[in-house]
Amino acid sequence: MSEKIIHDCDNTMGVEGCDVDDGLALLYLLGKEHIDICGITTTYGNSDLSTVYQNTSTMLKEIGRSDIPLLKGCEDKYHHKSEATDFLVETVNSNPGKITILATGSLTNLYAAYRSDPDFLAKVKSIVLMGGTTEPLFINGCNLDELNFTCDPKATETVLKFGNNVSVITGNTCLDAFFPQEAFFTRLSSENKPIARYLLDKTSYWFKDMMSVFNLDGFYNWDVVAAAYVANPTLFKDRILSFYLRSEELEHGELKLGATSDDSLHSLNLPRIQLQHELIEDIYNTWLSLNLKFISQKDNE
Repeated sequence: MSEKIIHDCDNTMGVEGCDVDDGLALLYLLGKEHIDICGITTTYGNSDLSTVYQNTSTMLKEIGRSDIPLLKGCEDKYHHKSEATDFLVETVNSNPGKITILATGSLTNLYAAYRSDPDFLAKVKSIVLMGGTTEPLFINGCNLDELNFTCDPKATETVLKFGNNVSVITGNTCLDAFFPQEAFFTRLSSENKPIARYLLDKTSYWFKDMMSVFNLDGFYNWDVVAAAYVANPTLFKDRILSFYLRSEELEHGELKLGATSDDSLHSLNLPRIQLQHELIEDIYNTWLSLNLKFISQKDNE
């Protein structure tokens, strides 16, 4: 049975200086036969909304998947009207209890849908978020700021408190999904497949950026971990924990664990990777399983 997914993302894979993980997550989802992507709603975060929308539109054309509905979301946390908002509300209302939302950027679109329909967050099957931290995130001694929840703390608080069946893949959890540059290039270069060439072409700049900023010979595959939890949850161990969801912490993307049971605590699922090697293999194998119509104009000539 297929799993109906809406991917709410800030995809900038291929945009110089911007993260590649949303695009990699989308390609991973496309490689899973049981995943039915009902639509992609774009949001801001890695870049501004226009850049994200245009980049995602270009990507879908490049891989021959322009059949997937692509909707432009809210331009910032102060605006709550968009085609993505309408699409989210309409799709969930047409499929109550059947839509999983994978959100890997700012959460303004989901908050806007909630403002449009106060029952929206309760009518989804589940919500999987990539974002937040449970402790400071350091990479080679450099502090990495949280970049998703902090975009719109009010939206984050609302989704975490009122969303149905919410799971959060934190930045700390994703530290177990490191992709070294040498292994990445070796694995993909050995495959005579268009998707392998596409991945190498679209991600090469990001390895340079990681080395320049963090002296890191590889990258953490943040959003793909969240996509993997949606598509292959057996690779993870669920953990139901209680948190204070207060604006002073969420403004920094921090999820503050509760020390006692009281009315101000909220339960969230923070899955942990339990099969690290299997997860990495699943990601590579899923990417490489993609038989796309075409990859680029050059390949199509």
